[in-house]
Amino acid sequence: MNNTWKIYLLAVITFMVSTSEYVIAGILDKVAASNQVSVSVAGQLITVFAVANAVGSPLVVMATTKMNQRKLMMLSLALMVFGSVMTISLPGFGFLIVSRIILALGSGVFAIAAKTAAAKLAPPEKQAGAIGTVILGFSAAIIIGVPIGRVVALLYNWKLIFVGIGVLSLLAIFIIIRTIPATNNGVAVPLGKQLSYLKNPNILMVLGVTFFWQLGYGVMYSYIAPFLLTVTSMTGHEVSVALFCFGIATLIGSMIGGFMTDRIGNPRTLVGGLILHVIALVLLSTIASSTFVAIPLLMLWSFSAWSSGPGMQYNLVWLAPEASGIMLSLYGSFIQLGIAVAAGIGGIAVRSTSVHAVSWIGALSVAIAAIIAAVSFSLSRPTKYEKASLQE
Repeated sequence: MNNTWKIYLLAVITFMVSTSEYVIAGILDKVAASNQVSVSVAGQLITVFAVANAVGSPLVVMATTKMNQRKLMMLSLALMVFGSVMTISLPGFGFLIVSRIILALGSGVFAIAAKTAAAKLAPPEKQAGAIGTVILGFSAAIIIGVPIGRVVALLYNWKLIFVGIGVLSLLAIFIIIRTIPATNNGVAVPLGKQLSYLKNPNILMVLGVTFFWQLGYGVMYSYIAPFLLTVTSMTGHEVSVALFCFGIATLIGSMIGGFMTDRIGNPRTLVGGLILHVIALVLLSTIASSTFVAIPLLMLWSFSAWSSGPGMQYNLVWLAPEASGIMLSLYGSFIQLGIAVAAGIGGIAVRSTSVHAVSWIGALSVAIAAIIAAVSFSLSRPTKYEKASLQE
């Protein structure tokens, strides 16, 4: 197997491990019902996963710096198997929380190891493309994994999803042994050095935009299935179709966002995308009373939300090109932090008011992100930034 196919293989495995994270949002009502808890309480499974991923994964990677990439991926997949077995076999909501922590560590560590391994498998001039190929696994988890998970939960039992993840993770361990070379890790970057970049006000503002953008997106996405079932009166099968359409728009938004950042510059692309994001959430909360109206609005929301990702990551790399890896690591941590806070706030809102409130909270949070982004760009030098953007 040549290195190109090995990189695609890593993307496929990334899709599988990422599905373990994203699928919960699509089956939250089923998980809540089977554990005899409210939807708001079940939503905290998303919070727990995000916190464990953001905090635990980097710590595991730092603690295993002497372990080569192949062994690190095998370790992460073993955690996926263990977490899946716990999800399937142990009763009670408490054990489910523990299993989510283990799955978060497994998926987070694999994502870091897979991107690193992909870069080493590719020639120097194609390393960025190799990492991008692995990242497609995350998008595929939303496009394919979440809708399929919803169908499985409707027709059979939601735990069957994790039977599949566990079996495929076990199979992936043997595939990794046979195909991925045992490349060594580089020198670990101390956590203190990573945090030192937070002293830069420009970087801090970009990370603030990232946090509020993800919070606004996550508070709605965490409760998307209950929202669609309640606010739009969709059936279970219609929700599956809506989630598939949502996933397609996610992929298109990521591609268009990167393209427009290069063509018209990051300020207009990012701020424009955030404003469209706010409009989409407001429309979802006001006029999405039927399936035919809700699905196009859902796609508009997904498109606008994911169009912002490339610009924010490019912005961080542009601000600190000598530390691009650290910048993207901080970006990932703030994404997970936003997801964790979103699920927590969403749970409180659903419990104290109704699921309808999550769209308004999301719109307010994204509006804050848009304001911070506009202020950030106004304080920078637009002409130099635009020039750098077009040269990228």
